[in-house]
Amino acid sequence: MASDKALDLTDQVVSNMPRRARMTLLRRLIDVVAMPSSRIPPQDRSMAGDILLDLLFDADEEDRIFCARRLVPTQEAPRRVLRYLALCTIEVAGELLENNSSFDDSDINFILKHSTPLHAEAVARRKTLGPSICDTLTDIGHVPAILDMLKSRRSFLSETAMDALMELSRENDELCPLLIGREEMTPNQAMTMFWWCGEEERRTILMKYSADRSELIDICGDVFAIAASEGWSDPVARKTLQLIERRQRNRAAIERSPFESLEEAIEAAEKTGLNRESAQEIGHLAGIKPITTAKILTDPGGEAIAVLCKATGLKRHYLMRLWVAMKRPAEIGPGVLHPHYERIREIYEMMSVAKAQTTLRYWNWSLSSNFEGRTTGMPGQDMNAEQHFSTSARTARLVFGN
Repeated sequence: MASDKALDLTDQVVSNMPRRARMTLLRRLIDVVAMPSSRIPPQDRSMAGDILLDLLFDADEEDRIFCARRLVPTQEAPRRVLRYLALCTIEVAGELLENNSSFDDSDINFILKHSTPLHAEAVARRKTLGPSICDTLTDIGHVPAILDMLKSRRSFLSETAMDALMELSRENDELCPLLIGREEMTPNQAMTMFWWCGEEERRTILMKYSADRSELIDICGDVFAIAASEGWSDPVARKTLQLIERRQRNRAAIERSPFESLEEAIEAAEKTGLNRESAQEIGHLAGIKPITTAKILTDPGGEAIAVLCKATGLKRHYLMRLWVAMKRPAEIGPGVLHPHYERIREIYEMMSVAKAQTTLRYWNWSLSSNFEGRTTGMPGQDMNAEQHFSTSARTARLVFGN
């Protein structure tokens, strides 16, 4: 019993003894490792790094912080030492991860996969982020780090990262304005994001990413005659050509409709109020599928309604009539437009007919594909791969859910 007390007392004395030699050695080794290459051979630096790393294992938090800060500006420190410090607490690792330029992409990806979201935030603030690092930050899915990554002008995102971030923005609307402003954003990604973006982002999408498809029409113009000679028997060709075709309204639908024109259908809906039957009739006459019609006419923002009216050649006052038929306020007083409707009318005025048609056709093609999708593919075709790579399949899944 007495011997145990004596041992405990000895341990306490030893633990309280100054560790001047160890502290001095640690700092001297840090000085050696931080030397420029002009002053020390690489072999000596490597040996000093190995010894320093062993000392750091038993060092206090303050010592590790001191070492990390000392090595922030150096580019020659052994990366094994840097990786260890970068995997310590964020107090040790933060400044090193953010500002040391000697890490390569492999180092950073390793650190991201074995550290905390706070480490990811520090990495996201680095001056330059290559595609593989952006991929890893995207996979981690920590939104604060992703926001910093998207704000950086020196981050470079792959297409797969943009696809994943587009999906992530579905539940994190703060990502939308940053994604829409990225150079890597593609038209199909933007047109998909339209359905959950805010009004400013929607305006940007319609003005920046809509196309007039003139080249497609010119290059594929002769294919229409070929398809007609075949009786439009190929459903894949027919659906694709519907995306390219010049005319928007469905002429065949007029022959089956109780109305003589799309305008007359809207006038009737204005009198009675828009219901399911009148909405479907308007969609048929406009040349779009029921699922697309429903999405457009139930869209709370209303920008898609402006696109529909412009694409089908409806005059300005029919935009207001359709708006009223949907029981949405067009005026707040005699001759004074409601701010919501005024914003929608501005979209209508700013878009060209050609670009509005392309946008409407793209939505119709992408939103309806999965509802008319093929149940079987070509021999040997992997349908799972089609679901993964198909733009239309992804769009429908994101907009409507699985």
